Amino acid sequence: MMQSITIRRAVREDCPALLALVRDLAAFERAAHEVSVTLEHFTESGFGPHPVWWAFVAEAEGQVAGFALYYIRFSTWKGQRLYLEDIYVRPEWRGRGIGSRLFDALVGEMRTRRLHGMVWQALEWNTAALDFYRKYNARFDNEWVNCSIEG
Repeated sequence: MMQSITIRRAVREDCPALLALVRDLAAFERAAHEVSVTLEHFTESGFGPHPVWWAFVAEAEGQVAGFALYYIRFSTWKGQRLYLEDIYVRPEWRGRGIGSRLFDALVGEMRTRRLHGMVWQALEWNTAALDFYRKYNARFDNEWVNCSIEG
């Protein structure tokens, strides 16, 4: 019999599993070669003296089946907003409502912290993700272009 699925805040001990899921997500997004963060840096960034990210994990049958990692960003127009960096559920655990429960936890966090919204990005070819976000009446913005530089 399958154990229940628990959504909880990530703890330091989850970092190896979280980073493995980050690598799985990068492979799915056709960018496995882009993941260069070390476990030490990842862990310190989330659980050191000045954390810059937080996460919820979905735990099922003794393993981390999915996660949603976020941080707080500041918009000069809107104020503080929750930025969803990644949400991912292992393929074998999909279709059980885990993604919705993780997303609902994020919305709850946004409201608890009294943030002025939640923002994220999705790949235009990831129709499953786009369809998922449509269920939440997400607004899609095709006007802005992503920009970055490497350090």
